[in-house]
Amino acid sequence: MHDTAAIQQLLDPLFPGTMGVRFVEVSAERVLAELDVTPALCTTGGILHGGASMAFADTLGAVGTFVNLPAGKGTTTTDSSTKFIAGAKVGTTVTGEAIALHRGRTTMVWQTSIRNAEGKLCAIVTQTQLVLEGRA
Repeated sequence: MHDTAAIQQLLDPLFPGTMGVRFVEVSAERVLAELDVTPALCTTGGILHGGASMAFADTLGAVGTFVNLPAGKGTTTTDSSTKFIAGAKVGTTVTGEAIALHRGRTTMVWQTSIRNAEGKLCAIVTQTQLVLEGRA
C-alpha cells in the first residue's frame, strides 16, 4: 500500500484536484478513487461528460504507473480506449477502479472500470503508459 494521502496532496493543486478526484486506495496493482458528478463535469441533461470520465480514468492509470516507477523515471499516456456503457447523474458519486494488466520496464497497461452510484458499469477504459527517462 502506498501513501494515499501524499498522492492526494500532490495532485490536489493540479487538474485531478480541480475535477475533485479523491483517492481511496493506491497500491502497485490497484488504484481506487471517487469523483462527485458536479454540474461543471456534466453535459446537457445532467449526465457526466465523457471527457470527464476519460480524464478520471487517465488519472487513475497514471497514478498506478507512478507508484510503480523506478527512481528517476516519468510517465505519459500513449494510448487510451474508452467504451461508454451507462450514464452517471449530476449529484451522485462515481467510483473508478484501475487494475494493472501489465507492469513492464517500458510500458504499463491499466484497465479502469467506472461505476455509478448504483454500481452499474458506466465506462471501461484501457490505457497504455510509457515509462520515460527522467520525470515528465
